[in-house]
Amino acid sequence: MKRRHFVTTLAGLFAFHRVAAAADPQSPAKIEKLKLSDAEWQKRLPPESYAVLRHEATERAGTSPLNGEKRKGTFVCAGCDLPLFKSDTKYESGTGWPSFYSFIPGALETKTDFKLILPRTEYHCARCEGHQGHVFDDGPKPTGKRYCNNGVALKFIPA
Repeated sequence: MKRRHFVTTLAGLFAFHRVAAAADPQSPAKIEKLKLSDAEWQKRLPPESYAVLRHEATERAGTSPLNGEKRKGTFVCAGCDLPLFKSDTKYESGTGWPSFYSFIPGALETKTDFKLILPRTEYHCARCEGHQGHVFDDGPKPTGKRYCNNGVALKFIPA
C-alpha cells in the first residue's frame, strides 16, 4: 500500500509541475494543435517515424544519423516541422540517442509514463503531440536535464 501511495504522489507531482509550467505568464503563446487521422499520419510519415511519433515506439539505440549531427541549426518535429531544439543545446550523452539539455520554450509538453512501472516523464511535440522521448535528471549544466530523443522523430534544418 505504501508503494502505491508513493507512485500516486509522484504522479501528482508530475501533473502539478506540468500545470504550473503551463500557467507561467513568461511562457510563450499557446501553439495551435495539428490534428490528423491515423490514416493521414500513416501517409505523411515513414513507418519508423510513424511508430515512434504516433504510437510511442522507441528506435534502436545508435541507429540515428542525427547522433553525429554537429552543424549549427534547429531540430524540428518530423511530424509537423515545429522547432524543438537548437543545435547548441545538443550534447553527446553516450546513450545512442540524440540528447539535448534544453528545448525551445513552448515547443514541448510532458506527461507521466508508467510503461516501465516506475514513472518517467515523456515529452511530446506541443503542436502535433508526436512522441519524442523521455527527460531525465542526469544531463549537463546549466539545466541538469537530458532530453533523450528518438532520431526518427526529428529532422535537422541547418542554419
